[in-house]
Amino acid sequence: MDTVSIVGLKIDATIGIFDWEQDILQPLVLELNMRWDNSKAAQSGSIDDALNYAAVSTVVTELVQSRSWGLIEEVAEQVAALIQTTFKVPGISVKVEKPTAVPSAISVGVTIVRGAY
Repeated sequence: MDTVSIVGLKIDATIGIFDWEQDILQPLVLELNMRWDNSKAAQSGSIDDALNYAAVSTVVTELVQSRSWGLIEEVAEQVAALIQTTFKVPGISVKVEKPTAVPSAISVGVTIVRGAY
């Protein structure tokens, strides 16, 4: 099984456990590593046989911007479930970083792995 990756997907979101965080947008940075068999696409040269990373990026961005969130853990779980359901991805690793969470850190984040990864 191969891997299709999207690295550094930046999405401005309403996220945080503090009341003031629900009134602002903060950046989240996602890394998605999706298990996918690329052999058919490699042979056909057709996007119809590939995991369309532009389409994945669009649906993930729409999900993250569709509501307010408390924890980045929630975002990671929902993103993984959406991709597995929508694109029939058998396994996925989702990393969600919140670079503005801790001023003295470059970023904080969580990584989850779901399915056959």
